[in-house]
Amino acid sequence: MTVRTLHLLGSPVLRQKSPTVPKVDDAVRRLVDDLFETMRAAKGVGLAANQIGVARRVAVVDIGAEDPPPLVLINPVIVERGDEEETAEEGCLSIPEIFGDVTRAVRIVVEALDQDGSRARRRGKRLQGARDSARDRSPRRHSVPRSSQRREARSPAVQVEKKARKRQTGYLKEVTPEPAGEL
Repeated sequence: MTVRTLHLLGSPVLRQKSPTVPKVDDAVRRLVDDLFETMRAAKGVGLAANQIGVARRVAVVDIGAEDPPPLVLINPVIVERGDEEETAEEGCLSIPEIFGDVTRAVRIVVEALDQDGSRARRRGKRLQGARDSARDRSPRRHSVPRSSQRREARSPAVQVEKKARKRQTGYLKEVTPEPAGEL
């Protein structure tokens, strides 16, 4: 497993349409392992492949609890969305230190391949949007979460981040895992 470099707001791969994964093979499984490693090192709860520069429909989610267990979503599709919604503050590893309220469905059903290539339906409830958010980034292109996209894109914090990024030559951020504690 490798901790990969994160792509930040403005990186072209975040706007690129992600093609489906034709076959789950060893390369895809290594990508999944790298996504988990990078997400955990960056202290995130969800990460899509395009956020580490790989335009593929692959995302991982781990909210840090045993139930639900960590989730792998390859070629995810939301097949059902409940009517009840909730709003929670969210951030994005590709837009560091910018947080905002996002409204999402409380219940969703997602169909996706897992790390073994088996198709499965996953039901999510009240996960602060983590699974839905990772799905948002994977199949299409990366964006500010869709329910507040226009409002967030105009927010002063996002505008400050965009101006700060313009002064920099790249859109990459190295992720450094914290050293292991003493036993």
